[in-house]
Amino acid sequence: MTNDKLEDNWLEIGKIVAPQGLSGELRVYPVSDFPERFEVPGKRWLLCSGDTEPQPIELLTGRYISNKNLYVIKLAGVENCDQAEALRSCKLMVPASDRPQLGEDEYHVLDLIGLEVFMQVSGELVGTVVDIIPAGNDLLEVKLHPSFTTDKGQITNDKKQKTVLIPFVEAIAPVVDLPSGRIEITPPPGLLEINN
Repeated sequence: MTNDKLEDNWLEIGKIVAPQGLSGELRVYPVSDFPERFEVPGKRWLLCSGDTEPQPIELLTGRYISNKNLYVIKLAGVENCDQAEALRSCKLMVPASDRPQLGEDEYHVLDLIGLEVFMQVSGELVGTVVDIIPAGNDLLEVKLHPSFTTDKGQITNDKKQKTVLIPFVEAIAPVVDLPSGRIEITPPPGLLEINN
């Protein structure tokens, strides 16, 4: 079975990072914006290294630890720290068909990665979204385009392309055009200045 098939059929919603306590609870780092994935009891699937297919597992409870951006979950059959430890770095999955229907202004995080970011006013290419950092408001991590860094007279000897974080809120990123693969931003002054 090839991985392409796996990715077509399954969505990763989180990664188990460590056991929590001694009763088999697990810490999960979420890659899904939907809390119900971790809080609503029911069937989920686990993909551990070496598996070709995710295995069904029952989610019993889950709660969000906001200051750590983690969920602590309890899975059926995982009763102690050793069993929990065995699941470290397994991925939590759901079938791709289980993608929640999005409201008009909601986006799947994965859909945003790779979009090009333009200044709304000048049409200038700023860079490309390389990551989304979940926070109170999600932050887009944008890798600046070389022309953008040069124009600003801020080119450094450091060859590494700089990235900036842009709050993903309507006031700053009013246009998200998935079909054309672009986001238009109206950043406040100073937001894109690169801190060396």
